[in-house]
Amino acid sequence: MSKTIISALRGMYDLLPDIVPQWHHIETTARGLFQRYGYSEMRTPIVEDTQLFARGIGELTDIVTKEMYTFADRKGRSLTLRPEGTASIVRAYVEHKLYSRQPFSKLYYIGPMFRYERPQTGRNRQFFQIGAEAIGSSSPLIDFEIIEVANSFFRSIGFKKLVLILNSLGCSKDRPRFAESLRNYFADKLPMLCPDCRERLDRNPLRVLDCKVENCKRLAAGAPTTEQHLCEDCKRHLDTLRELLKRSAIEHVLDPRLVRGLDYYTRTVFEFQHPALGARSAVCGGGRYDNLVEQIGGPPTPAAGFSIGMEATLIAMEREELHAPPAPMPAAFICSVGEAALTEAALLTAKLRNTGLSVEMDYEGRSLKAQMKLANRSGVRLAIILGDEELAQGSARVREMATGEESIIPLADLESSLPEKLNQK
Repeated sequence: MSKTIISALRGMYDLLPDIVPQWHHIETTARGLFQRYGYSEMRTPIVEDTQLFARGIGELTDIVTKEMYTFADRKGRSLTLRPEGTASIVRAYVEHKLYSRQPFSKLYYIGPMFRYERPQTGRNRQFFQIGAEAIGSSSPLIDFEIIEVANSFFRSIGFKKLVLILNSLGCSKDRPRFAESLRNYFADKLPMLCPDCRERLDRNPLRVLDCKVENCKRLAAGAPTTEQHLCEDCKRHLDTLRELLKRSAIEHVLDPRLVRGLDYYTRTVFEFQHPALGARSAVCGGGRYDNLVEQIGGPPTPAAGFSIGMEATLIAMEREELHAPPAPMPAAFICSVGEAALTEAALLTAKLRNTGLSVEMDYEGRSLKAQMKLANRSGVRLAIILGDEELAQGSARVREMATGEESIIPLADLESSLPEKLNQK
């Protein structure tokens, strides 16, 4: 009687061993970069109180209304699998009162997020993000640093085709004026908007500009822009940021219709887009969120940050034919002939591994010919051969795989001799 195979859930996927080195490459690059820029890692729970995201991200965003994995626990509390990382980082910053002992904090995170949406290339229901947050400064220098960190990451990976898109949403003084101008603009177009946008127009008109429905996008093309409603302070903030980017040779395009999909953004918003990814071209998005810490219960605290989509980054790497450095091959393969030699091979393998060498062996007692094929396939430099004759002499035959040249080395000297052999050209 056959058993039904249990598969991964739709939109969730396994990272198999041949793929993981690419992920390691991205994560290692990011960690090294964050360390250089003074960012410390924070790890937050995958499950949070639902109100954290409803309050922080925005109740009318597609993420909150359509995409969150929300459920009741056994006590009836509403919990949600985190759909993004910033709200969780800020919640931890407030809960642990980092503002009282570390008012200016530079933090980063790497981990899985969850959104219930239609799975497609580069967009899954479980997906991974790398993010950075600089909390505690309103200076445009921080906006510049955040963008510069992301740009340095992509440059380190090797990207050549990214485009930086930039905009300013203004501050709390600008937003009401901009919102009112959007209501006026869309007033006679209300019947043509989708049902979601009709509701958004009343409560948060900026969300209309982020709608993915084609007719709403067409109507929004002629809407007022954020740049028409910026106060003098916000204009100076944006001008300073653009000047810093220019002097650092970070090319960018100003797009007054870029709003991003999260309600907590203020002033600067940006995306790094890769043209080869089509309609969903963003590999990184971020900006300033000066009100979020206060909304989550902390003191008024300005902040800025970004998140990088791992899957989108990997697809973009593939399109640009960028690859992770090859994983290091094992240094040696121990071949054994006979039961006694197999036992000694296991002990020798453990001993050599404990010195820091990467060593493989055959565990099944195959023929020497079969083991040599395994050694050749694994790409090792050296094959160490143990048989009855070698054991009787207390030695091993060490074969250079490239040349076939062999030498006899006492077992007691292998630990010191192998590194020297491996270092020879």
